[in-house]
Amino acid sequence: MASAGRVAKEIAAICKPDSSGVIAVCAPDDLHVPSNPGWRHLIGTIPGPEGTPYEGGVFDVDILIPKGYPFEPPKMKFITRIWHPNISSQTGAICLDILKDQWSPALTIKTAMLSLQALLCSPEPSDPQDAQVARMYLDDRAEFDRTVKNWVQTHATPRSEASKKEAIDRVCEMGFDTESARKALERYKWDESGSERPTRDVIYYIMISLPFTYGLWTDIREKEGFMRYIII
Repeated sequence: MASAGRVAKEIAAICKPDSSGVIAVCAPDDLHVPSNPGWRHLIGTIPGPEGTPYEGGVFDVDILIPKGYPFEPPKMKFITRIWHPNISSQTGAICLDILKDQWSPALTIKTAMLSLQALLCSPEPSDPQDAQVARMYLDDRAEFDRTVKNWVQTHATPRSEASKKEAIDRVCEMGFDTESARKALERYKWDESGSERPTRDVIYYIMISLPFTYGLWTDIREKEGFMRYIII
């Protein structure tokens, strides 16, 4: 069975800032306090690499941890729509050897995500997941680049800095610090569903991140429209 302890440690490592910008957290449907760990369903986020048509995009990846992990690879697919020869433009399915027969128990969730980021830099059209995209990449690179940029703008572009600040301020009004608010909103692409207060998922993301920096959280309650939390 997958080691919850190992996965938790891997997530803690991914949450530490580095130049890659990749992160992974528990999906909202798999939230567990440390006394009842799950860590089976994660959401990863990959920034588009600089110097590529994907630059400026933020791409979410669905990650399922099988019972046989780390002896079996994590199951990953893109949630954010993306135009890439090795990623299905319809389903987000990924063609990458380390997610199949080249997986090793020595690899981690982060190394897999970094490999996905590297795949955005260096597509492999000779081994495509999406034949239509691969043909465009090989036959008309300029049109391929234009299509990628259009998809990034349509599906993967974050909000303006002004609207980001407004969203951060609303989260901070609930008692959270600026950095936690920013990370949570980045994870959810700054989506507050148009409400006056942030969505439950944004707050849950902050809470699930707290064990690695501020101590273990033990309770989340909702009272008079605000999320109240207890930290030990």
